[in-house]
Amino acid sequence: MSSSAAPEKPGFIEIYDTTLRDGSQGEGVNFSVADKLRIAEKLDAFGVEYIEGGWPGSNPKDMEFFLQAKSRSWKNSRIAAFGSTRRKNVRVEEDPQVRQLLEAETPVITIFGKTWDLHVTEGLKTTLDENVQMIADTIRYLKDQGKTVIYDAEHTFDGLKADADYGLSTLRAAAEAGADVIALCDTNGGCLPSEVIHWTQQALAISGSSRVGIHTHNDIGLAVANALVSVEAGATQVQGTINGYGERTGNCNLVSVIPNLALKMGRPCVPEESLERLRDLSQFVDEIANLRPDVRQPWVGATAFAHKGGMHVNAVQKIAHSFEHINPERVGNTRRILVSDLSGKSNILMKAEELGIDMEAVNADLGSILKEIKDLEHQGYEFEAAEASLGLLIMQAMRKNDPPFKVDAYHVSMRGDQLENVCEATIKVRVGEQTAHTVSDGDGPVNALDGALRLGLANFYPELKALRLTDYKVRIMDSSTGTAALTRVLIESTDGKNTWSTVGVSGNIVEASLKALSDSLEYWLLRYCAMKNLTATV
Repeated sequence: MSSSAAPEKPGFIEIYDTTLRDGSQGEGVNFSVADKLRIAEKLDAFGVEYIEGGWPGSNPKDMEFFLQAKSRSWKNSRIAAFGSTRRKNVRVEEDPQVRQLLEAETPVITIFGKTWDLHVTEGLKTTLDENVQMIADTIRYLKDQGKTVIYDAEHTFDGLKADADYGLSTLRAAAEAGADVIALCDTNGGCLPSEVIHWTQQALAISGSSRVGIHTHNDIGLAVANALVSVEAGATQVQGTINGYGERTGNCNLVSVIPNLALKMGRPCVPEESLERLRDLSQFVDEIANLRPDVRQPWVGATAFAHKGGMHVNAVQKIAHSFEHINPERVGNTRRILVSDLSGKSNILMKAEELGIDMEAVNADLGSILKEIKDLEHQGYEFEAAEASLGLLIMQAMRKNDPPFKVDAYHVSMRGDQLENVCEATIKVRVGEQTAHTVSDGDGPVNALDGALRLGLANFYPELKALRLTDYKVRIMDSSTGTAALTRVLIESTDGKNTWSTVGVSGNIVEASLKALSDSLEYWLLRYCAMKNLTATV
């Protein structure tokens, strides 16, 4: 694709990713150079058109990123360096910030300039005419250096609403100077779709051969909607971040924009085969950022295709698309059936099938299982976030042999002084006719119990060494009863490849924790050790 031509594919929308710059400005988001390079490689493999790497010269990290990016081969994406127009009253050739942009040696340079007269007179402390000249001079100079130039019109919509004539004159100056793309920026994130449509049309009317892009923020929850309506109005580039990272409430979420463009609007924006890797991309970036994925994120979240109500599940069992807007596999997601006190027999059957359990083959009593689930939920259990405990309950109803182990007794004590506190747990566990009586110290009662239980089972099931706890949550069920309240404990475990959650409920937090811990180990033994011909089989 040439730097000045419109997109070659009919209806094609360019995706411009700014996760590495704008996204990293979000609270709690911080990328190392290695992180940025890994994300850039993932985006390149996914097929986004542009990857904005950062602002050369703003910090050593971004300088190092561009230095390393120069030596890499980018198959699908073009790396962009981000910066500002020249300073006021400085020749563009002599501006050190512009020189650093060129030294990044990227094929694309994105610069921002002022659209709002308020920012020109009060922020830059210069004249309106000088601001227009700063925009034009910088774009023209960078084009003369052979660069693809994208102009981000900062505060586009605020500027146009304040003084349309002046705001449009800045966009016209960018177009006449040769900008390949003029991106309209809702920097404050406060625009409504109707405003975005109107001003996108106005910008297109004076953009000449420059394409029009859209860069939105999510301050009123409309970043994705505003990007999509701008495309409908004629924009051909969308800027945003993976998972919507960004300042304040975030940027336009490309994980939502991409499937909406491709699957709902018929506007290709990435290779078609990449769509089924969308969930993987979303979770990869969350993992690099050390952030827990948003389970409710549209398209790729864990609950995006989760069904709970009995009537809904029954309908999905017969005709999936009756309650699903697309096949979840198209974006790399999966259908999930939740089981709760709202469930019917269809929930149990589909959940068992999802877990790989053939209930019909063993003639399981669905009615009894469903009743037990509803009774337990009434007691405070919750199986939506503890699918391993649910699977264990179903397997127990079908079991023809003894459980893999049984805890006969346990004791937890604490001792210490102002300098040191030690928690000790003792457990008596039985496997078949054999017993083990073990003791373990820990940082707290749960850690000590976990250690003692694993130690007791180690000789029987050495494979359990691969397991570890990854999360532990406690919820008080009825705080009005004070210290007599029921406690629900949710535990997440992993063996390095698979992750599962279990739940325990009791008036005693230690007992609730032990129940969740025991479920976690038993579930793994039943589900993952059966293939190794261990005794822990259903």
